[in-house]
Amino acid sequence: MSDILIVRMSLEECCQATHLSVETLIELVEHGIVEPQGSEPRHWRFDSEALSVLRHASRLRRELELDWAATALALDLIGEVERLKAENQQLRRRLARFTG
Repeated sequence: MSDILIVRMSLEECCQATHLSVETLIELVEHGIVEPQGSEPRHWRFDSEALSVLRHASRLRRELELDWAATALALDLIGEVERLKAENQQLRRRLARFTG
């Protein structure tokens, strides 16, 4: 059996790891870009997936000069494209069984 280590960071630790201010991170949560565990900022905990999303969002904002609302929309659209690509690949594999 493999052991899985799940690391959860506080708001301050997440800010240090992503180089975002507390105010910015709170704004990202308000836009639904990440959803921390916990009921209020002082109890929030962020996992490694949230950290990855925050870094991606920050890069999108910087490179495309988007506001956070547009960044949230861009992340949703990117996620949908990835989901559709995976579905397309699955359907192509199924189709290949019948044609090849």
